[in-house]
Amino acid sequence: MAFTGIPFAALDFYEDLEADNSKVWWNAHKDVYQRSVKEPMTALLAELESEFGPAKMFRPYRDVRFSKDKTPYKAHQGAFVARGSALGYYVQIDPAGLFVAGGFYHADADGIARFRGAVDTEVRGTELESIVAAMQKAGFEIGGDQLKTKPRGYDADHPRIDLLRHKTLTVSRHFGSPAWLETPKAAARVRESWRKMAPLVEWAEQVLQ
Repeated sequence: MAFTGIPFAALDFYEDLEADNSKVWWNAHKDVYQRSVKEPMTALLAELESEFGPAKMFRPYRDVRFSKDKTPYKAHQGAFVARGSALGYYVQIDPAGLFVAGGFYHADADGIARFRGAVDTEVRGTELESIVAAMQKAGFEIGGDQLKTKPRGYDADHPRIDLLRHKTLTVSRHFGSPAWLETPKAAARVRESWRKMAPLVEWAEQVLQ
């Protein structure tokens, strides 16, 4: 099935789900999820697969085993193209519209040490610094878990201390719900965003894997 856009009915579906996140409501509107969310997202991911690789579309059910919040369903639909452990490209539909992201959202102690070791070097560190600056200039938001203070073993006046504080590093953009969301142009916008994120994803892939 060719991708024709993400219908605004998908956004309405999640807005209504936030108001009544129950199994009864879900079962009564499951056909809307299938038609307006799952099928368009599946088609979008298929269109992007030849360039970025296969994506995993996440299940709509929440894992409530260890959560105080027992609402059964996620109020968004996300999908992830993995380029490593907790590393790759992300796309999401939620009540506000289209969201895209990329980078790495988890690293163990060894991974964090490798990341900081690379940031500390002149070649790799300045390379990442340039990538992040370009992302910010392009309108992406820089995110990730950060220490409030300097990491152990590094000087507070290190030229890349802000990057060294990171334990994870992501870039993202929320497009909202422009008119093109319901057209094939939505795939082009996701593709363009992921291409711009590629230098960060590839840098992290080389350092963390």
